Amino acid sequence: MNLLVSTDWLAAEMGKTDLRIIDATLFLPAMARNARAEFEAAHIPGAVFFDIEEVSDTSNPLPSMLPPAEKFASRCQALGLGDGSRIVVYDNSPLRSAARVWWMLNLFGAHEVAILDGGFGKWQAEGRAVESGKPIVRHRHFTVWADKALVRDMGQMTENLRTKAEQVVDARGAGRFTGAEPDPRPGVRPGHMPGSRNIPYSALFNEDGTYKPPAEIKALFDAANIDLSKPVTATCGSGITAPVLAFGAALLGKTNVAVYDGSWSEWGAHPHNPVVTGA
Repeated sequence: MNLLVSTDWLAAEMGKTDLRIIDATLFLPAMARNARAEFEAAHIPGAVFFDIEEVSDTSNPLPSMLPPAEKFASRCQALGLGDGSRIVVYDNSPLRSAARVWWMLNLFGAHEVAILDGGFGKWQAEGRAVESGKPIVRHRHFTVWADKALVRDMGQMTENLRTKAEQVVDARGAGRFTGAEPDPRPGVRPGHMPGSRNIPYSALFNEDGTYKPPAEIKALFDAANIDLSKPVTATCGSGITAPVLAFGAALLGKTNVAVYDGSWSEWGAHPHNPVVTGA
């Protein structure tokens, strides 16, 4: 299974006993939309809803932080996701939140995970079948595992300012990165980490929500002076869109891009962390 699968491919594979489909739609509060309600109104047949906000470390004041491995495995089992499953993730969100769940699944030990190119929007635009309601699933075993090589914390990001061992690429929009726009979170300063580069996650997509061809994605990394032959860590506002850049790099063959889970909602809120404004 490729990392990126088409709607034609998914339609042809539906019904296979090892295939699992996840709706990973997430909206910000300001969007005034309810992802679970929209899922129950219409989703790809056989899909289950992955609640990113709930499958998180809910004891952490930061948004949508990674949950303990045991919680992640438990939630996956309840969704019918298990060892040996081929998993296709999609979303219907401007945040392209399928990439967050793709990253989480890889971090917690799933072996075959793909993203549906164009997501639910493309599926619907093509007039393909949808269903409504809550799916009935059978629990499956999901082995507890966590590959912490794919995640960074604030201490590691601070140490990287000294060592410069890893390139840091920021997925936020240019206005947020430069500090020209205020951060939407109270108490979070605008700007970016010293030495980080900017590739807005939205730049990786065509107008129809499909990913751009690999050559165009590679050109984005090149333009930001990110060398994919060297270590890379992605960051964003709250850890949701940074995985889009990690996925884009994976499409180019670099599958080990780490994500700073706390991202700017953590970094920019700490008064002692250095912050840079401007391009």
